[in-house]
Amino acid sequence: MKKTNNSYKKSGVDIKTADKFAKFIGKYSNQVFKKKINKINKNNIGNFGSVFDLSNFNLKDALLVASTDGVGTKIELANKFNKFDSIGIDLVAMCVNDLIVQGAKPLFFLDYIAVGKINLDKMKKIIKGIINGCKMSDCILVGGETAEMPDTYGKNKFDLAGFTVGLVSKKKLISANKVKNNNIILAIPSSGLHSNGFSLVRKVTKNIKLNNLIRKELLKPTKIYTDEVLKLVQKNLINSAANITGGGVIENITRSVPKNLTANIDLSKIKVPFIFKWLKNKNITDMEMLKTFNCGVGFCLMVNKQNINKIKSYFNKKYKPYEIGFISKSSKRLNLIKKVKW
Repeated sequence: MKKTNNSYKKSGVDIKTADKFAKFIGKYSNQVFKKKINKINKNNIGNFGSVFDLSNFNLKDALLVASTDGVGTKIELANKFNKFDSIGIDLVAMCVNDLIVQGAKPLFFLDYIAVGKINLDKMKKIIKGIINGCKMSDCILVGGETAEMPDTYGKNKFDLAGFTVGLVSKKKLISANKVKNNNIILAIPSSGLHSNGFSLVRKVTKNIKLNNLIRKELLKPTKIYTDEVLKLVQKNLINSAANITGGGVIENITRSVPKNLTANIDLSKIKVPFIFKWLKNKNITDMEMLKTFNCGVGFCLMVNKQNINKIKSYFNKKYKPYEIGFISKSSKRLNLIKKVKW
């Protein structure tokens, strides 16, 4: 009986396909980041390590800020609805929106894609989303890893993780220590669910046939706030900030307020988009909604009252900040006022 030779490909790992994907990433990223590509970083994609040129930055009092994140089980809905062009934007947004909380400008981004089997068409859509997200954030994709892992992931399954590094001067660094009594809490609207709470979303929609409107709402990409927020940082208009992700407004606000001060949130002032009202009707309590989803508040700013109008001028109508609370002196970390108007 003739023996069949074992091979990596027969075990489920196709190196040739992975190489094709890597070449596509290099070619596409070089096209998108043409103005940012130079002799130093032009060979980053596919290299052992990635190089970033800091010579154009004032590093006298500079601090590096790093962040890593994923998109959770939103990827399961992307698979279910066969839509992969925006999940990469979500990945970048989840990372860079954390950086700007501390006032840091995103410099570069790396991605990690783990799959059961590489599907080039799907992977190209995902990486295009990542690169477009980087462009929206004014940073550059410098490298990453694509891991084909049969048995660990099913044939059509995948996972995403991202890592980003930003730069901020010591003078511009934002922290909770700058928050003062009587500061106003501004809410910047979200684009939708962003990338949190999708395990609950999938549970309550498991046996429901979803129409195109709901599908579109569920997969709307996470809003990237870098452009507007970093302009405010440069103008010294922010005392503190919070990216409203897992835990919602009520758990993320307190991370950006000193222990000796209280964040007073008037829940009745939150402008709740349609998709959250739709989810609320799936037998989810008010508190569970507030702890799981952003409920329409994507990002929060703690600011001086006299700066509010100036701050609003940096945003378009869709994402115009509005007041949802204030800071006061108290032993309580959080004080919730009234109820959400679902």
